[in-house]
Amino acid sequence: MKFDPASNIQNLKQFGEYGDVNPSVTDSATFTFMQAKTMLETFSGDAEGCFLYSRHWNPSNKYLADAMAAMEGTEAAWVTASGMGAITSAILQLCNSGDHIITSRTTYGGTFAFLNNYVQKFNIEVSFVDITDIKAVEAAITPNTKIIYTETMTNPMLQISDIPQLAKLAHKHGAKLLVDNTFTPMIVSPARLGADVVVYSLTKFVNGKNDCVAGAICGDLDFINSLIDVNSGTAMLLGPVLDPFRSSSILKNIHTLHIRMQQHSKNAMYLAEKLTESGIKVNYPGLRAHPQHELMKGLMNDKFGFGGMISFDVGNADKAAEVMEMMENEGVGYLAVSLGYFKTLFSNSGKSTSSEVPEEKQKEMGLTEGLVRFSVGLDSEIDRTFEIMHKCLKKTGLIQ
Repeated sequence: MKFDPASNIQNLKQFGEYGDVNPSVTDSATFTFMQAKTMLETFSGDAEGCFLYSRHWNPSNKYLADAMAAMEGTEAAWVTASGMGAITSAILQLCNSGDHIITSRTTYGGTFAFLNNYVQKFNIEVSFVDITDIKAVEAAITPNTKIIYTETMTNPMLQISDIPQLAKLAHKHGAKLLVDNTFTPMIVSPARLGADVVVYSLTKFVNGKNDCVAGAICGDLDFINSLIDVNSGTAMLLGPVLDPFRSSSILKNIHTLHIRMQQHSKNAMYLAEKLTESGIKVNYPGLRAHPQHELMKGLMNDKFGFGGMISFDVGNADKAAEVMEMMENEGVGYLAVSLGYFKTLFSNSGKSTSSEVPEEKQKEMGLTEGLVRFSVGLDSEIDRTFEIMHKCLKKTGLIQ
């Protein structure tokens, strides 16, 4: 039977305290106990269903976490105040001083900065490799490798990670595979393909409104419990807790995610094909010319398409600025970072979301200074959007 993340969410029965069809928002930082014994049991993790303090668990956050676990097909999940809060908490929970991490050399700029600059404080070594080259990944493994970390679809190069092969390799050497699935919710289910932990920036497609920042960590129950252990849990002790009002808002939005991902994918495919016909070399996994097109077809869940992210190179940063400013003025979308919004968003990756990556490393990964990344929106008339883009590209001399 095929895994259907949308049906899993739909089948959840989550009612509020008074039978509310939208679960009640628990606007409380702390919780009462009728017996002192129950409080002690809650501190030790032995009082199932009891809530202690909202940095540990909050009912509103638990509703959202349960929905994320259902979507991913994991035993449990925990939600955080940002995507970086999810990424850093998951990594630091698994790694100690002297450990080693292997990661993709093309990854989100904030993650790159954390792995390249920050974890050295803890004497954690990191190797950056071409994640699509399984032999290169294996060659980088050392006896102290604890994590292979990648993104399902890498940011901003849109490479596709071979999650089953990476999982097999990690487990062969006693390591864990952590996968950031922010670009491809519902499209790919990494935990079903062998990933041990799946992280998200819920800010992006999952929430879809760009009105908050949030993250999620999905994994087995033992790992999630270890994260929130009152004595040693990274998430509990560092405290990246999500506000319950935001949890409630995201939970409502997640129920339309399957429809939104289908439309994001449909629009992105249309633009990718039409731009290609116009002579623009487009990077989009849905195109047969993409190096990992067949791989992604083998990893995907049915119905949701190849995602809403496309990119193409306009030559240099000055030309990128000219094109993006014109597209914003003409109504294609907004010149802004982030993604997954109902409007199309675009930015020059090397000067924005990947600016933490030094220029020499950008060149190594193939990130050119003229790369423009698009998060394609939910436009109802995508043909009109293409016509505007075509006009802008023609005015700036990029097509005839």
